[in-house]
Amino acid sequence: MRVVFGVLGPVTAWDGNGDALALKGPRHRAVLARLIIARRRVVPVTALVDDLWTDPLPGAVGAVRTFVAALRRALEPGRPPRTPARLLVTEGPGYALRADPGAVDAWRFERAVSAAATLPPRDGLARLAEALEWWRGPAYAEFADQPWARTESSRLAELRLHAVERQAEARLAVGLAAEAVPDLDAHVAEHPWREDAWRLLALALYRTGRQGDALAVLRRARTLLVQELGVDPGPPLRRLEADILNHAGHLDLASGPDGAAAQVWTQAAAVYDRTVTSGPRARLESAVGLLRSLAVTGGAGLEAVRPHRLAAIAAAEELGDVELTARVIGAYDVPAIWTRSDDPPQAARIVAAAERTLAAVPPGTHEAARAGLLATIAVESRGTRSARGPQAARQAEEIARRLDDPALLAFALNGVFMQTFHRAGLAPHRDRIGAELIALSTRHDLVTFQVLGHLIRLQARGALADFPEADRHAAAADRLAERHEHPLVGVFTRWYRALRLAATERAPAAEVEAAYRDAATRLDGAGMPGLEHGLLPLALLCLRLRYAPPAPADELTDELTDWGPYEPWARPLVLLARDLPAEAAAALRDVPDPPRDLLFEALWCLTARAAIAVGDREAMERAHRELTPAAAELAGAGSGLITLGPVSRHLDDLAAALAHDGTAVRSRRAR
Repeated sequence: MRVVFGVLGPVTAWDGNGDALALKGPRHRAVLARLIIARRRVVPVTALVDDLWTDPLPGAVGAVRTFVAALRRALEPGRPPRTPARLLVTEGPGYALRADPGAVDAWRFERAVSAAATLPPRDGLARLAEALEWWRGPAYAEFADQPWARTESSRLAELRLHAVERQAEARLAVGLAAEAVPDLDAHVAEHPWREDAWRLLALALYRTGRQGDALAVLRRARTLLVQELGVDPGPPLRRLEADILNHAGHLDLASGPDGAAAQVWTQAAAVYDRTVTSGPRARLESAVGLLRSLAVTGGAGLEAVRPHRLAAIAAAEELGDVELTARVIGAYDVPAIWTRSDDPPQAARIVAAAERTLAAVPPGTHEAARAGLLATIAVESRGTRSARGPQAARQAEEIARRLDDPALLAFALNGVFMQTFHRAGLAPHRDRIGAELIALSTRHDLVTFQVLGHLIRLQARGALADFPEADRHAAAADRLAERHEHPLVGVFTRWYRALRLAATERAPAAEVEAAYRDAATRLDGAGMPGLEHGLLPLALLCLRLRYAPPAPADELTDELTDWGPYEPWARPLVLLARDLPAEAAAALRDVPDPPRDLLFEALWCLTARAAIAVGDREAMERAHRELTPAAAELAGAGSGLITLGPVSRHLDDLAAALAHDGTAVRSRRAR
């Protein structure tokens, strides 16, 4: 069992599944912390005694040995009796922890900070951001005031402050000055004696056009240093103040290609702001183009776009220009791969605005704008069971093909894809849509829709158990995402690889679960609540049902587990796991038909499992009827996220249960 140790906060340890190990009392954790500080070197028992007790009692050595024995049981639970320990070892006069270099978060943090200094700014920024997230509190939190931990705790704290400042420096280098300001502001407030932090904050403010604030920060730093420490600011702060007053050109020039691009962006935005002083129509259309670009830059961009998109539509409607409103709505052709909306109320408002605008467009005019509105309706009405969505998708596709407009057709095909979930077993149809999107987008250099095509085919080929082909599309999507800076693609490909591991049925359950938990970390900050909410528990439930039938175990039976929108389909199985069959049968009777989306087959299979377990013939018949068209597919794999194995197995189980139930009924009648 791989064990990972955490000291960037309270001292703890986790197993390979990410579950915390029971390390017992504070002295047990103190022994572990002391051995980690020793960095694989032997710590004599006498030194441990001196460290743990100010005035050791006669039995202190024996107590340390007891602590070590308990730690060994926690760290190596599967070790046979009387066999030598491999992790916490006895050597010479004491003990050593032979942890791998990557098994201690503090050691990984040091390497990450060191490596970041050798990377290009954007790569270094990503490395530092990840490393700083490992901190859960002060290093060796509960022991930081102990003499044996104080030096190491202080050293790590200093390294963390250095990493925060280098992260800010990297943000400045890639043109993210505005993003650096809030963190630096908090940093100098907490650590006011760090002159480099003041320098970076002033520079970040200057680069965001806040010259006065930058100078005020430098004055505040000078006052604090003089009054509290009796020293003048160092040369870097003094030079920066002079450079700001003189508008030194080098302050605007970040290093490397990232910095050059950022400078072009800043200058172009400033020129646009100065030049387009009026003309709300031009500004609105430009703003929507910017929002479209921002939406594919990552989770923060996606979240930031949402309220502004509605505001742009409202502003266009206020101007009373129908054609402009149509363009503003239809220009937001951001590819969508997930079939559950991130913000259903907002989606409904966008659909309503598109319908109003569509009704106001004179018949036979503005056909491209009309197609954009129809495609928007098709995409935004996904998962609503509305008959309008499929109709709008067909109409948008027809107009786009007639106009021979590649970008418009790509957007329309996205709408068609979103409306291809009216029954099970449609993976081949979606595969054809994905193939056309790839071909069309490759010919006309429509990168975002090319990525979408690969993700659609990844899902479809996964549903058809063609994993070599699905792998090829995952790799192609990753290459395009890296080249064109579309980080959200990695969320889907990471989940796909966890699904791939699960689908083979060759990897141990613990390894698959670890892959899913790792993939779930990518959802944090991804800006896709429609995807994130309840997904990890659902994935783990599907995993438990495949590896340990017939019921889920451990935390999945906890009342506090947040199943998100999947709660109705999970609840009967959770109740069965708690040995509450009557309650499970009642819950099953309340389960609605699954939404027509990428998890349609998976949720029907969950219903089927529960129906078989409680003997609900009506539910079994419905599940069999709904799943039959997907007999050749893997249940849930069309999502690219999870799987419950071949649909055919579930159909066979349903058929056998129905046959058995029918035999039992006939037997009772005969008696």
